[in-house]
Amino acid sequence: MPEEENKKEIKSNEKLIAGMPEEELIASGHRACAGCGSVLAVRHAIKAAGKNTIVVAATGCMEVVTSPYPQTAWKVPWIHSLFENAAAVASGIATALKKQGSDTNVLVLVGDGGTFDIGLQALSGAVERNHDFCYVCYDNEAYMNTGIQRSGATPQHAATTTSPAGKLIHGKVEWKKNMPFIIAGHSENVYVATANIAFPIDFYKKVKKGIEHKGPAYIQVYTPCVPGWKIPSNITIELAKLAYKSKTTPLYEIENGVLKFTQKPENPIPVDRYLLLQGRFKHLNKIEIAEIQKHIDDTWNKLLRLEETEVRI
Repeated sequence: MPEEENKKEIKSNEKLIAGMPEEELIASGHRACAGCGSVLAVRHAIKAAGKNTIVVAATGCMEVVTSPYPQTAWKVPWIHSLFENAAAVASGIATALKKQGSDTNVLVLVGDGGTFDIGLQALSGAVERNHDFCYVCYDNEAYMNTGIQRSGATPQHAATTTSPAGKLIHGKVEWKKNMPFIIAGHSENVYVATANIAFPIDFYKKVKKGIEHKGPAYIQVYTPCVPGWKIPSNITIELAKLAYKSKTTPLYEIENGVLKFTQKPENPIPVDRYLLLQGRFKHLNKIEIAEIQKHIDDTWNKLLRLEETEVRI
């Protein structure tokens, strides 16, 4: 990162971090892996939601590491749902709170497997019915808790235990599912945003906005996984920054069906600088890297056109 750009980021973060609550609502005694991006996302999400919150968590990494019976890392009311029905459970809680005239927030925390795949039906129904909750998908791009199997969020060519990199097939065949657009397509009353754990203030502000929004909110936050991506535990944030700089993880909001970037990289980098730090991509050849680069560029240009024209999604 150029020195000037680095100074801007530090100054911006220092100013905004000063306004964040000091109280931690998830204890540091959890059992997440060293360098886990998802637990950082959970920490900032619950800070943004505040103490007056009920958390719904589906089966997954964050459920397992924060709630080993008889212990819990949570300092707010927390309920564990099945893998597939977190949004349905949140719908029931939100409806009951509304009947009671309560202003308690409902925050849903689910991984990409329980969002893109197993829980999609429940989430789709809840958004279509306009239930009032903030749904945060911590996206580590595979079913990490159950053994690093591919999910709908796994990028093309990434190696997992169910999409191995072999002589004939180099990792997952399909592109990553465009979940933010799928949710945005349900209704213009849903607030949709993407986030990246390397930019906690941007994420914090989006969760607060999602909590305050009257209706469903969906926020997808990019969270590197040390064992799943085969990376050292000390590069989580730097890798997440490279994902942003390579335009792999665009940061935007969709409100009333209209997309707006919340920030853009000043000096974009080639995607190979991001990919080749990860063991899950170590098998890539030049043709595959070029294919990924083209897909990223095409997606980025599409987002730019949507922002410029303000065409509703």
